[in-house]
Amino acid sequence: MITDPGWCRCEAVLAEWLGRAFAAAFGAEAAGLTIRVQPTVDAQFGDFQCNDAMPLAKRIKQSPRVIAEAVIRALPFPDCIEKADVAGPGFINLTVHPAWLAGEVTTLLAAPRCGLPSVGTGQTIILDYSSPNVAKPMHIGHIRSTVIGNALDRMFRALGYTVIADNHLGDWGTQFGILIMGYRTFLDPVRLEQSPIEELERVYVASYNRTKEDPAWIDTCRAELVKLQQGDAANLEIWKRFISLSMSEFERIYARLGVSFDLCRGESYYNDRLAETVALLHTRGLSCESEGAVVVRLEDEGMPVCIVRKSDGGFNYATTDIATVRSRVEEFAPSRIIYVTDERQQLHFRQFFAVCRKLGVTTDLEHVWFGLMRLPEGTFSTRQGNVIRLDALLDEAERRARAIIDASESAMSEAEKRELAAVIGIGAVKYADLSHDPQNMIVFTWEKALALEGNSGPYLQYAYARICSLLDKYADQVPGREPRANALILGDAIEKALALQLMQFPSAVVRAANACKPSILADYLFALSQTYSSFYQRSPVLKAEAAVRDSRVCLCARVADVLREGLGLLGIGTPRRI
Repeated sequence: MITDPGWCRCEAVLAEWLGRAFAAAFGAEAAGLTIRVQPTVDAQFGDFQCNDAMPLAKRIKQSPRVIAEAVIRALPFPDCIEKADVAGPGFINLTVHPAWLAGEVTTLLAAPRCGLPSVGTGQTIILDYSSPNVAKPMHIGHIRSTVIGNALDRMFRALGYTVIADNHLGDWGTQFGILIMGYRTFLDPVRLEQSPIEELERVYVASYNRTKEDPAWIDTCRAELVKLQQGDAANLEIWKRFISLSMSEFERIYARLGVSFDLCRGESYYNDRLAETVALLHTRGLSCESEGAVVVRLEDEGMPVCIVRKSDGGFNYATTDIATVRSRVEEFAPSRIIYVTDERQQLHFRQFFAVCRKLGVTTDLEHVWFGLMRLPEGTFSTRQGNVIRLDALLDEAERRARAIIDASESAMSEAEKRELAAVIGIGAVKYADLSHDPQNMIVFTWEKALALEGNSGPYLQYAYARICSLLDKYADQVPGREPRANALILGDAIEKALALQLMQFPSAVVRAANACKPSILADYLFALSQTYSSFYQRSPVLKAEAAVRDSRVCLCARVADVLREGLGLLGIGTPRRI
């Protein structure tokens, strides 16, 4: 008998009992049946439900309802089950004892990280995300890869995986010949000192425009690129300065976002492996020539050819990415390599993944693609002049959050207000992204992102801060008492519903990580905060009789713990005061 606990301790215990009950009732006929227990959608049908009488019914040609009734009669109920009954065509509904549930909640949430399981122990994941281009400012188009990738990074680490976060910079290619010539010809040293990335962008544009006016200019740019590729000392020194200036700017923005990487290897790092990779494809009989280029045919996989060496002898992104996979597999032996990029690169990833498989790479290669972010009036577009630089977006988020704080007439100091504005503003931007399924398009509005009601970052932060305020008042009432040490008594239906939801936290994190969808965790946290709000409105806490008060304060503290841990996994701060 196989049970699927779903990473909720309650579900695991119930699935184990049901597995034995199926075996007791049907013996060998139930062998190999996978037992799954999941929370009920409607509390009137109990706390948990099992639907596995249906697949067994097909196997043994009996009524699923008859099977379900036989199962719940097969064994005595364990201490955890208060009631079991059969509904509809054969759903097994289970209601657990409140006292048992209280003990399970206490045990789970007393564990490190609110009971997250170490499912990734012994496995290495490489996460390739953010990946801006050198000498270009980060803009709003980088926000999704950066915050989705970082949320996955945090979740996988919390689940025990060894994670290598790699910022695969765009630091090589034809644009650097154009940029070197622009740097030598159009550079304003004062501007470079004041705003280095903006100045590099300006000189690149000036140089690029010159290529359209002067055919000899592009030839000169190409010659400078060849010199760079051949290791010319002067050009290498300029190129390294581009990288140094860019990294300083990137790190400043990453610090604001709370993002860090284990590796920062650009495309140039793998340059020495490109010719070798193309030669290996030839040796293995996987490539052929086509109109002067070297390609890998992928018609059998329903895709066009993958070019690995251009007709002019140069290499392209596919070659670099294949070489990068080979290098990562050799150095780190990862079980998974996950790339977080936008939807427009889907074909590219399918192609080079297919080539890697032909080369014998067995590591799971996954492309986590996301929809583009749009303004209400349309897509961000350089041509239309509505691309927003990332630091400008973060500045605006903090400015708007500060306006909300100032309007509250808070007694905070100036430093506290400034710090809180950053936590709320940047948290709002992150949550506005992470609360959506990655593959959905996002229409970004400040009104929704910074709303104090509804599914927003500030709403969840406020829910956490409100609990902290309650705990502070409790500390004044009962000095020296640790709320989490209080006995938990689930006397009301809403208290039990809140406890059941708390038990689902590990499952939500595992599901979000496995699916590479932080939105699953965001949905869970929003639902938890809504249930807490219902509980708080219906159930007096500090004014309740002492034993009930202490229990409810304990429950509130546990909700705060899960909100803090869950929002932390999304890279969002939880201030105690708002």
